[in-house]
Amino acid sequence: MSGFSEVMSLNGEVSFQLIRAGAAVEAAKAEAAPLLRALMNVRGRFMVEHVRDGQVIGQYAMPNGIVDVGLNSLLDVYFHNQAQITTWYIGLIDNAGFTALSNSDTMGSHTGWAESTAYDEATREEWLEGAAASRSITNSTPAEFTISATTTLKGIFVTSNNTKGGTTGTLWATAAFSSTVGVQDNDILRITYTVTG
Repeated sequence: MSGFSEVMSLNGEVSFQLIRAGAAVEAAKAEAAPLLRALMNVRGRFMVEHVRDGQVIGQYAMPNGIVDVGLNSLLDVYFHNQAQITTWYIGLIDNAGFTALSNSDTMGSHTGWAESTAYDEATREEWLEGAAASRSITNSTPAEFTISATTTLKGIFVTSNNTKGGTTGTLWATAAFSSTVGVQDNDILRITYTVTG
């Protein structure tokens, strides 16, 4: 009987440990739930000021779509010990050949759109974000593009690589203007980007 009692005792201890482990998992889930909800609710918004000959001729606001690789990067940094991307850049989307933005877009593959490089700056403009506050982070100094040709723009994107026309780096988000925006040589676009959760 002593052997039977020992087995029962062992089974009871195993059951107790399993219950404790289950409770710990549930507690961890409960603790992580607010952060996960915030991450799943992350969204961004672009505000664009269009200047010509020193006069503001247009102001455009549009929400962005955070692409799959962008959200995966965010989750990997928080939960999978991946290196943080510390600098982000803004680029322009050409209207020529535009068909669609997609959650599956990456810098190496975005068949529905092409980058516009019709601006004087040598690289994509850096998004100079300040510290987050009140569940929001933004650039107080707009990213500024000086247009170099008469062309039509369709939207904006955010990426981790500053190479103008480049196809590497992590794509974070894309956004389309509600209608196309015609620009001319020496027009200036001032872009403010805000991410909230």
